[in-house]
Amino acid sequence: MSLEGLVRLLGAALQEAGIPFMLTGSVAAGYRGASRATMVVDAVIDPSPAQLQAFVQRVLDAGLYVSHDAARDALATRGMFNVIDPDSGWKADLIVRKDRPFSEEEFARRESVDFLGITLSVATLEDVVLSKLEWATLGASSRQLEDVRALLRINYGAVDLSYVERWVDMLGVRHVWDAVRA
Repeated sequence: MSLEGLVRLLGAALQEAGIPFMLTGSVAAGYRGASRATMVVDAVIDPSPAQLQAFVQRVLDAGLYVSHDAARDALATRGMFNVIDPDSGWKADLIVRKDRPFSEEEFARRESVDFLGITLSVATLEDVVLSKLEWATLGASSRQLEDVRALLRINYGAVDLSYVERWVDMLGVRHVWDAVRA
């Protein structure tokens, strides 16, 4: 299975289960112009327990690996679980939407786009930037900051800097934001 195949399969399974979602992370950054090699698809989801169960079954029926227990635990803790294609090694990190103001606004702002020939929801440019700043802070990853620099360079003038500025202090990412912009 290719990255495109995994994105298509996940998008269809999420839509069929009725789960609101958005692509984020490197795939969303790639959609916004800052492509790089990755073996992971990141998606934020906001399912009910029944929707999540239906999604897990659809993924299992498609021949991918996912743990019912890990999915249920992620829903209960607003954490993350994985879907893996055992043949190709492609992986998806499914992140249950956090219950905090930024995550609620980020999710509400997601955009429905034509992505790989199908309609999917993708995080906005500004929210991809903010999420990558947060991931860089949590994981001390320079790769996330390289992505942010690329997004800012490629989308110069199109980034709503006032929106980003509104969230950087609340998310505790001011120091990395200032470093990226320096």
